[in-house]
Amino acid sequence: MSGAVFEGLISVLDPMTIFLCFLGVVIGIIFGSIPGLTSTMAVALCLPLTYGMSPLNGIAMLIALYVGGTSGGLISAILLKIPGTPSSVATTFDGAPMAERGEAGKALGIGIFYSFLGTVLSIFALIFIAPQLAKVALKFGPQEYFAICLFALTMIGSMTGNNVWKGLLAGVIGITFSLFGRASVGSALRFTFGFESMENGFSQLPLMIGLFAVAEVIVVAAEGISADKAQIKEAKMRGFGFSVKEFIEQIPNFIRSSLIGIGIGILPGIGGATSNIIAYTVAQQRSKHPEKFGTGVIDGLVASETSNNASIGGALIPMLTLGIPGDTVTAIILGGLTLHGITPGPLLFRNSGVLVYGVFGAFIISTILMLIVEYGGIRIFTKVLEVPKYILLPVVLVLCIVGTYGTNHDMFDVWTALFFGIIGYFMSMHKFPKAPMILGFVLGPIVETNLLRGLMYTDGNFFEFFESPIAAVFIGISVIVVVWTIIKQLRKTAA
Repeated sequence: MSGAVFEGLISVLDPMTIFLCFLGVVIGIIFGSIPGLTSTMAVALCLPLTYGMSPLNGIAMLIALYVGGTSGGLISAILLKIPGTPSSVATTFDGAPMAERGEAGKALGIGIFYSFLGTVLSIFALIFIAPQLAKVALKFGPQEYFAICLFALTMIGSMTGNNVWKGLLAGVIGITFSLFGRASVGSALRFTFGFESMENGFSQLPLMIGLFAVAEVIVVAAEGISADKAQIKEAKMRGFGFSVKEFIEQIPNFIRSSLIGIGIGILPGIGGATSNIIAYTVAQQRSKHPEKFGTGVIDGLVASETSNNASIGGALIPMLTLGIPGDTVTAIILGGLTLHGITPGPLLFRNSGVLVYGVFGAFIISTILMLIVEYGGIRIFTKVLEVPKYILLPVVLVLCIVGTYGTNHDMFDVWTALFFGIIGYFMSMHKFPKAPMILGFVLGPIVETNLLRGLMYTDGNFFEFFESPIAAVFIGISVIVVVWTIIKQLRKTAA
């Protein structure tokens, strides 16, 4: 096996492989940084290009697109207050305020550096503990998925800001919108209002583009746009913009967020869109100054960017070891492996050891290239802030519409983005937090589906859920969190 490891890692040092990794990273960053053009779209569009390549070169390019696309979302999240991908939603919460007070370079530096570290840690998890982690994930059934996602939903209580009722209402609205369309179990039609396009419900990407990108355009337009050129503060930045002291202080946050990203990445169907919000919320809960989150603290930025990139390696673990994709991107990469005659599964490491470790080597090279390309472009990225908003925002809006339409080639997605843009505008005007709505929308269908499937397995007996130790622990923790949130709110009201 050691011979296969050495031969595989050496195989990626071919100039063509390195060039394809570089090309993939650059294209991925571009797709990730433009709202609506996600890493999923980048991998899907470039998949046909890999047909004529060797298996290693083809998969290496797809992995590079994945790495670049996931990290690239931080650029628009920080500079435009618009997440480039669903994985960068939480990055806007503290990254954008930092940019607004003249620390765009520092915010980008921190985001890029911890994107790199999160990916590196997930690579180690992928290389050294993939089979063991996959075996644990394989034991998860509907009861376990329900309990874990139910626990994640209780995080809404920590994302409510100053007004807990507005936060809870936003979470409920998110869950409600997630129920529109055809039910995943039973196929019953709900809230379609007679429209055929509504049968598939609302897609995640148009909703997020609407809530953040379209809503931001409407907010700025309502406030009035000055024709004057924006005055950007010149902020001197050494290295990646943070001190050694700040790095040491963030070590617990980094490790915790990495583990959250890897763990959620392993669970199929959840991915970085959820991990970055959960990691951000946990970081806020563990902070000594939770009230500062959302004002431009590096803790939130570290949590979001570490977790969403750590989920890359996490999502690859079940794909390679079990043949089960962790998210939509790995589902496409799985198709790429199949096209090249490679069958993922328990025997992959034995039958194609050289190729697997070559892919790991390409993963490492792509991560290093991502760091170099993004860090080298910081000064160029910050120039975006100097573009007058009356020019920038119409361009952003057009890109959002094009990106939204390009996902499914359906005008319904465009109308969805505009609809949620109006909702996002009113949420901004009336100080409703958007994070609870996003979390409710993403997790609502997963909770519902696994609850119904679990009840089918137990013949409608919910108490049998507690026979699973994992489910029992997470349900118990969920109850404790809800009770504690209520007590804390009552104390706050009494004071």
